[in-house]
Amino acid sequence: MRRTRLDKWIKDTEALPELSREGLEVLQLKRLNETLERAAARGGMYAGYPRRLGSLEELSSLPFTTPEQLSERSGSFLLTSQSQVERVISGATSGTTGAGKRVFYTLEDMEDTVGFFAAGISEMLPAGERCLIAFPFTGPFGLGDLIARAVEKLGAEPLKAGYGQSWGELCALVRDARPRCYIGFPTALLGLGRMYGPGFPIAHALVSADACPQGLMAEIKKLTRSEPFPHYGSRECGLGGAVTCPAHEGMHLRENHIIAEIVDGEGNSLPLGEYGELVISTVGLRAMPLLRYRTGDYTRFLPPCPCGGVTRRIDRVSRKTEGPSMEKLDEALFRLPGLVDCRVEFDGVLKISARVLEPGLEGEIERAAWVCFPTLPVQVSCALCAMEDGPMYPGKRYVIKR
Repeated sequence: MRRTRLDKWIKDTEALPELSREGLEVLQLKRLNETLERAAARGGMYAGYPRRLGSLEELSSLPFTTPEQLSERSGSFLLTSQSQVERVISGATSGTTGAGKRVFYTLEDMEDTVGFFAAGISEMLPAGERCLIAFPFTGPFGLGDLIARAVEKLGAEPLKAGYGQSWGELCALVRDARPRCYIGFPTALLGLGRMYGPGFPIAHALVSADACPQGLMAEIKKLTRSEPFPHYGSRECGLGGAVTCPAHEGMHLRENHIIAEIVDGEGNSLPLGEYGELVISTVGLRAMPLLRYRTGDYTRFLPPCPCGGVTRRIDRVSRKTEGPSMEKLDEALFRLPGLVDCRVEFDGVLKISARVLEPGLEGEIERAAWVCFPTLPVQVSCALCAMEDGPMYPGKRYVIKR
């Protein structure tokens, strides 16, 4: 089996003669201490932190950084001058109230993300192929633009579909351009394939932004006739955090730029194989490195990869919510071949709005939801999905009403 290409990218980017676990951890400690020194000199959020640690194990002695702190004091995390900031991503995220997070990046931060994206995308996209990008394009150095740059870096052609086109427009684009690769939301890919029907040309997919439960991944595999490549990322980790290799067993972390921990509810480090909250220290970011940031995402570390890669792997990622798990619901609902898309509201009643290929699926959807959550009342409304419709994702697919 071919080793993950992420390892080669790290080796080449860091100008290392070879990549080993020991060498990677030496690099992480060096970057961590450089970040601590910069933070001490700059002041701000991390003023008063030690200027140096003697080992990576000592990282656990530092306090956690929380999403609330990032929302309330975004500017105090900045370690460069404003003139060096090339991109700011701001806005409230799912489940948050009040001020939204603002995350700053330098041009070098964005170039590193393009390199990481290219390494992950190269697992499925050869030079000369066309790749459909179904993430939002929000201007230079936005997510869609960074992915397109990575695709071009590989000598392939990006098809910038963005997000917001109708199923009819997307189907026409796929029919005319015949892309073999897709990068975007997993539910949107499955919906597109089901609306397109026989002859769907997409054969490989890198999917991100949503949770990727096994049931949904199994349906995508049926659609594309190949294993999908899940990716994990967030604005806090520079948009790119971890990506799947040809073994398709977990996601390799971008460890030259991210030190990852898994902790329990009390903040204690958990051993290999135990599920907990992912905590990241983004020591490779220049503008706004975060130290021990609690992501609110839950996963576990996996044993060394069958591909032989050096980088650590995390399992599928989920988020804890106050209501029923959307991941669990997607696992069950998207196994129904007539479902194109759905949106859920929960206010004590699980309200599912679905778009379907044929009438009469309310009962099947209701039964699938009851199997997941047998104690909850369920209401289902279905509408036939038309080519004039588009994916239901814009905003939130899952809304909890308090």
